[in-house]
Order: sequence, then structure tokens, then C-alpha cells
Amino acid sequence: MLRLEQVSLTFNEGTMDEKSALQDVNINLDKGEFLTVIGSNGAGKSTLMNVISGSVIPDTGNVFIDNKAVTPMQEHKRSQMIGRVFQDPMAGTAPSMTIEENLALAWARNKKRTFKLGVSKKRKNLFQEHLETLNLGLENRLSAKVGLLSGGERQALSLLMATFTEPSILMLDEHTAALDPSRAELITNITDNIVKKFELTTLMVTHNMQQALDLGSRLIMMDKGQIILDVSGEEKQNLTIEKLLNEFQRIRGEQMANDKAVLG
Repeated sequence: MLRLEQVSLTFNEGTMDEKSALQDVNINLDKGEFLTVIGSNGAGKSTLMNVISGSVIPDTGNVFIDNKAVTPMQEHKRSQMIGRVFQDPMAGTAPSMTIEENLALAWARNKKRTFKLGVSKKRKNLFQEHLETLNLGLENRLSAKVGLLSGGERQALSLLMATFTEPSILMLDEHTAALDPSRAELITNITDNIVKKFELTTLMVTHNMQQALDLGSRLIMMDKGQIILDVSGEEKQNLTIEKLLNEFQRIRGEQMANDKAVLG
């Protein structure tokens, strides 16, 4: 599970460029809960992800993973609890290494395992079993260099690498934004299947409102570093993009930026 308690962060404090990135953010995610996060540019979505991952330390407040306070924990140690998929398909894999070598590295991320050159037959079979679930034929290409894969294939592999060791928290950082519509739909479906299969506690940031509505059990909307809407269950199921935009206007008394990124 994941818990944030009164997390605040200000960039460039005391200067003309001062910006309140997060303001008293409180989030409590139960095990297996899938939270989607939306908001216009500068709302605080990426900062929220970076605070959870440990790449940014908040000014005040605490982050808990599995009831353990991780705020002072270094990012590389915290990464053993977190699987993360980034927007850029190039970011989550090592292009000069083969598919099986990339999977071996992800497998070794668990502190109880060690990476060894070469992959045993038993481990290769395990990798093939997981790759088969992607329905992309990658289980027959274990020795292929990852740099030769398409963007969609690499992102699917990144997603598998981030999840098949069943991390405490899965974070998806606009992980379909750089893909064409057909590949984005493919990765969205794979995401839904993997999260349900492993019952992963998941936080997904997206600019695509329809994706935020289609995926997950809960949705929050951020604006100016604050959570301004938090819905789940039947209330989320009945939401539409139009209702979300109207809700933003009702809460803030102003219209959300009408750009393609927000209305995607």
C-alpha cells in the first residue's frame, strides 16, 4: 500500500520563480487499488510521482510504502519496492542488451536476487511464460537486441520488467503518451491485464482523460499542486470527460486549459 501524509514542496522558494508544486497532499492507496491521476500541465502530477519514487524530497510530510516511512530513504533503495514505466519507450530498457538480459536485470532488482551473466534454462522458461502474456511474440525473440524493437514492443517489455517481480507499488508515468493510437491502445489493454493479474497497487499519471476513466478503480484530479477531486466506485464509473471538465470549472470557477493534451 501507499500513503502520503501532508506532503508539500516548493520550488525556488524565496525567489521570483517560486512555485508551490505540492500543497498538503494526502493520499491513501490500499493494496491492489488502481489510482489514475489527471490534471493540466503544471498541476503537480510529475512532481507527485518523483516524490513517491524518491528522486525529489518534499519540504514537509511523509511517504509510506507498506507502512514503512520511506521519505528519508535513498532513491535506489526505494526502487526495490517500486516498478516504474516512463513516457519514453527508450527509458525503461537497455537497448544494447537482449530481451532476456533486460529481463534478468529486472529480476535482479529484487534485493534477494543477484544478476549472473547468462540465463539459466529455468529462468529462460519463466521469462518466456511472462512474455507470452503480452501476445506480441517476444517469447520467441529472447536473443534479439531490445534496440531493434518497435516503440510499442519496448514499452510492453518495460511494463513487464516493472511488474513481473510484483513490486509494492507500480507507477505509470504517461506511459502511452509517446505511442501512436493503436500501440497506445495495446499498451493500455496490457496494463489493465497485468495490474489485475498481479493485483498491483498502481498509480498512473495521464493527460488522457478517457484513459483515466477507462482504467483504474479511483481517480483524482490535481490543480496547482492540490487534489481538487477524488472519486471512486460507481461515481467514477459514471464519469464522462464532459462531467470532469464541468467539475473542474465548478471547483475552481475557471475553465481547464482546452488543449489536446488535456482532452486526449
